[in-house]
Amino acid sequence: MTRQRNSVGDKASQIRAGKQTCAAGAVERAASTALTAPLVTVVVPAFNAERTIGETLSSVRAQTYRNLEIIVVDDGSSDATASIVEANASEDERVRLIRQDNSGVAAARNCGIRAAQGGFVAPVDADDLWRPTKIEKQMAEIFAGGPRCGLVYTWQARIDATGRILDQRPGPAYEGDVTPRLLYGNFLGSGSLALIRKEALDEVGGYDSALLAQQAQGCEDWKLYLEIASRYRFGVVKEHLTGYRQGPGRMSTDRFQMLRSHELVRRWALDRFPEHAPCIRKGFADYLLRTLVITSSRGNLRTALNIVGLLARRPTSTLGVLMWWPIIVSGVAARAARRALVGPSSPADHSLQSDRARKFLQH
Repeated sequence: MTRQRNSVGDKASQIRAGKQTCAAGAVERAASTALTAPLVTVVVPAFNAERTIGETLSSVRAQTYRNLEIIVVDDGSSDATASIVEANASEDERVRLIRQDNSGVAAARNCGIRAAQGGFVAPVDADDLWRPTKIEKQMAEIFAGGPRCGLVYTWQARIDATGRILDQRPGPAYEGDVTPRLLYGNFLGSGSLALIRKEALDEVGGYDSALLAQQAQGCEDWKLYLEIASRYRFGVVKEHLTGYRQGPGRMSTDRFQMLRSHELVRRWALDRFPEHAPCIRKGFADYLLRTLVITSSRGNLRTALNIVGLLARRPTSTLGVLMWWPIIVSGVAARAARRALVGPSSPADHSLQSDRARKFLQH
């Protein structure tokens, strides 16, 4: 009986030792992979982002691809953004803070790119989120695409201020030579989706920071993608690995500024890609229509009138321009009816609508 107990005890000890050996081996393999895998630089431009930067950095630090350099460029914040980043840096030596005077998101990204030591760069805005396997799957895709694959993007989910999913429909699947489709419109959708070869960024000169001086900040990422697409192939990971946060603080919610930015980038594109002029013009007309519908339904008459002004300068008839006015009138009427029935919308109302939605990072 004693001999049997000893035998059972010996087997239990062997199992425990085996598990410990396996665990140690897994840690060793992970450390080895981190040392041999190419370095990826994550660039996070941040301006007064104290409410979201901590969660964003947590999602970046949790990436299964471990060989990361995480550069946060504080673009002249006046809140606690820098101290939150410094707290993360004290816990994770991969995190580094760079401070600069307020110069805009493009200049902040370029600052991070210049400081990057990695052969690949992954930008992420200070309020967006990544699921843990984002970089790992993008790196696999960019290597599968070969040296002429310069950028790999993912699908994105729209999330609210609390990180709950608002919309997670399938995204685009364009890959290879995407220039014609990208000239029609920025199908990537945000600046937090891409993994880019550093040599491609150096070749095109980074983001265009001059748009800020023209009160047209917003489409810098689209212009950069177009420059890269004219030289490299694109790849895609068809999974929702990026969470794009919606809210009043987003640059993309400033419709007038985005409209101006679109107009300037379209003009540049017509000079840069004259052979695709019909596609560029059609894309801009469709963008104006979508924006007119959205701004009218939200009662934003200033932007709606600016869109009508842009349409009036296009080579079309006066009757054609006048046909847009019913969209504005019906949009304003619909908004007035909603306010009369349910009252003005509020952040509280919005959060209640998404209570049953899943958290992006818990999916």
